[in-house]
Amino acid sequence: MRHRNLKIALLGTTLMATTAYAEDVTLTIESWRNDDLTLWQEQIIPAFEAQHPGIKVEFTPSAPAEYNAVLNSKLDAGSAGDLITCRPFDASLALYEAGHLSDLSSVEAMSNFSDVAKSAWQTDDGSVTFCVPMASVIHGFIYNKEAFAELGIEVPTTEDEFFAALEKIKEDGTYIPLAMGTNDQWEAATMGYNNIGPNYWKGEEGRQALIAGEQKLTDEPWTAPFATLARWGEYMGDGFEAQTYPDSQNIFTLGRAAIYPAGSWEISGFNAQADFEMGAFKPPVRSAGDTCYISDHTDIGIGMNAATEHPEAAETFLTWVASPEFAEIFGNALPGFFPLSSTPVELQDPLAKEIAEWRDECESTIRSTYQILSRGTPNLENETWGASVAAIKGAKSPEELGAELQEGLSSWYAPHQ
Repeated sequence: MRHRNLKIALLGTTLMATTAYAEDVTLTIESWRNDDLTLWQEQIIPAFEAQHPGIKVEFTPSAPAEYNAVLNSKLDAGSAGDLITCRPFDASLALYEAGHLSDLSSVEAMSNFSDVAKSAWQTDDGSVTFCVPMASVIHGFIYNKEAFAELGIEVPTTEDEFFAALEKIKEDGTYIPLAMGTNDQWEAATMGYNNIGPNYWKGEEGRQALIAGEQKLTDEPWTAPFATLARWGEYMGDGFEAQTYPDSQNIFTLGRAAIYPAGSWEISGFNAQADFEMGAFKPPVRSAGDTCYISDHTDIGIGMNAATEHPEAAETFLTWVASPEFAEIFGNALPGFFPLSSTPVELQDPLAKEIAEWRDECESTIRSTYQILSRGTPNLENETWGASVAAIKGAKSPEELGAELQEGLSSWYAPHQ
C-alpha cells in the first residue's frame, strides 16, 4: 500500500511556491452531489477565490449512483481531480488504503473538529485522518404544523405520546399518520430503526459496545426497536408495502400525511414543495425524563487526491473548508446538512435551526451499522434494511430478527465469534 503523507508531499513544493502561483492553479473537485453544482459555482467557489488569488476551483460532480465507480476509474487512470468528496467510513477508508487519499492529520485546521466528527474519515485506530469533515445529517420526525393544530395534538416527547398522536390522527381520518413505505427497504432502517434505535442502545455507548463484541444484536436494546417498528405498520396507510421513497415524499408535501420519519436532508426539497408550515421533533424517549439520543450522522467530507500536482493549493482549500466561514456558507445554503466544525454556525432556516438545536439537548451518535460492522458478508447494513421491513410488516418477531442479524455478523466478525 502506498500512503503519501501531506508533510512529505509539501516538502517538494515549498521552495516552488513563488513560481507555482505565477499562473493560476486550477483545482478540480470530484463529488456525487450534483444537486449542489449551483451552490458551489455561485457561493462557495467565489467566496474562496476572492480570498485566494491564484487558485481557481472547478466543481465537477458525477451522478450519485455512479460516483464510486466513476471515481475509482479516474483514480486508476490518473485522471481524477485534485480534491475528492468523501463518503463516510469504509468507501473512503478503502481509497486511503489504496493510496489515493493523502494523510491530512498534520493539517492544523483539523483541530476544528471533534473526534466523533473525524471518525468517519479515519483509520480504525484513529491515527490517520484523510478527509476534512464537512457536514452531517440528523434524524427525527418532520410534521405538518397545520394538521397538528387542526387535530389539537401536542408535539410528542415520549413513545406513549407518539403513539397516542398517531392513534388520534388515524381515528380522525383526514391524514395518513406516518408517510413512509417499505418498497425501497433502506428507509425502514435509516428513518426507522436507526432513527429511534439510539434511545434504546444509548447512542455511542451501545454502538461501541456492539463493535467491541460486548453487546449482541440479540440483546434487548437491539431487538426492542423492532418491536416499536412493528407498531408503525397500522399507521402508514393502505398499500405502504408498495410505497416508494418518492411516493412518501410526495404524500407528505402534498399535505396528505401528518408526520414524516425524516432525515434532515429533506429540508430544502420540502421547503420548495410543501405549502404548509412544518415543524420537527426528535425521536421520542421511552419514558419521561430519559436521556435523549439522536443520530447525527457524519455524511460528507473532502480529501486530497494523493496524486495531485498541486498539494499546497489543495491544502489551502482544505484549510478554508475547515473554517467557520465555509461552515456558515454551506450550512445556510444547504439547510439540513449541518456543519461539523466545532465553531457554532448561525442557521437561518427555521426548520434546520430547530433540528440543529437537538445537539444541545441530546447525546449524538451515528448509524449503528456504518462503521466496521458492514465490511463482511452478509452486510449488516443491508441485512438491517430487510429486518426493519419485516418488523414493520409483522413478518417476524423482534427476537427472530435479532437472532438472524447476530448469526450473520458472527459468521465473519471476530469479536462476535
